[in-house]
Formats: sequence, structure tokens, C-alpha cells
Amino acid sequence: MNHIEDASTLPVAWWKSSASGAQSDCVECGVVGPERIAVRDSKNPTGPALLFTRDQFAGLVAGLKVGTFNARP
Repeated sequence: MNHIEDASTLPVAWWKSSASGAQSDCVECGVVGPERIAVRDSKNPTGPALLFTRDQFAGLVAGLKVGTFNARP
């Protein structure tokens, strides 16, 4: 996984997560070439973005679906 400091410089069409909340508490994703997916905070479009390979992104989504990344007290 890599990152870029200003996500607005990426030549992508961003889309919001289907789980986006009414308070705009969501992430946006964009395809960066044939092998990269970018993820950014929708509230900060000129902020940083994480860059994943397609396999890394698939692993992230799978982990989110089963609760792998849920914070536990």
C-alpha cells in the first residue's frame, strides 16, 4: 500500500461507498490505472489518499465485511 498527499491530483472519477451515511461520513474510491485503487475521505478531497493494488483492495473489502477491522474496547 502506498499513499499520495493530495488526492485531488489523481486523474480518477471518485465514487462514494454504498454505505455512506447522511452526515457525509464516508470514503470515496477511484480506479487509478489497471492495477490500483485509491481511497480517500469524502470530507477532505484535497487530503491524502491510500493507494491499493486490486488484490489489497479486495482483501480490505473482505475484511471490512466480516468485521476484521472493528475496534474493540
